[in-house]
Amino acid sequence: MKDEPKKSTNVVWHHATVTRVRRESLTGHGSAILWFTGLSSAGKSTLAHSVEEHLHQTGCLTFVFDGDNVRHGLCSDLGFSADDRNENIRRVGEMTKLFLEAGVISLTAFISPFRAERERVRSLVPHGDFLEIYCYCPLEVCEARDVKGLYKRARAGEIRDFTGISSPYEEPEQPDLVVDTGTLTLDDSVAKVLTLLRERGVIGRRAG
Repeated sequence: MKDEPKKSTNVVWHHATVTRVRRESLTGHGSAILWFTGLSSAGKSTLAHSVEEHLHQTGCLTFVFDGDNVRHGLCSDLGFSADDRNENIRRVGEMTKLFLEAGVISLTAFISPFRAERERVRSLVPHGDFLEIYCYCPLEVCEARDVKGLYKRARAGEIRDFTGISSPYEEPEQPDLVVDTGTLTLDDSVAKVLTLLRERGVIGRRAG
């Protein structure tokens, strides 16, 4: 694993007068990071966007960080080696930390296969602000779906370091929520996530 990027010694954190608390007061809901993790084709992006749609319709300020979309810009220079995967998640973690302060409910859809990288993002923010949501779906179901045709290419040896085939996926040990996306309907999966957000006090003040 690559060393942590060196931090500049010539920068000082500026404390804004408009705080997270004031921003949340304006929107009427809390901010949080919803970290959807799971195998390729487990339904992470579909679930994240569906949850966002519901939250948006009920007046919440939201943004989805989709794995593929991020790699078109912010992380376009990265591949899929273990080091590059870690850097990909590090960058996204820092972005979601900023969105947390902005009063936004951030939803991320990344395989993020390694426990250490997910825990590193959790450690960036106050306790309870990072909600790890495990989209559980057996490998055989994901492979049968093969939404992007990636499993077929991985089996043929055309894609290296493919999670579940030639690279490991480390299941969350204590996720905040497990959603069985292999058997549950999308509506039922969304309902489970919304229930978690209500239980944690993220929504329910005005919206949701």
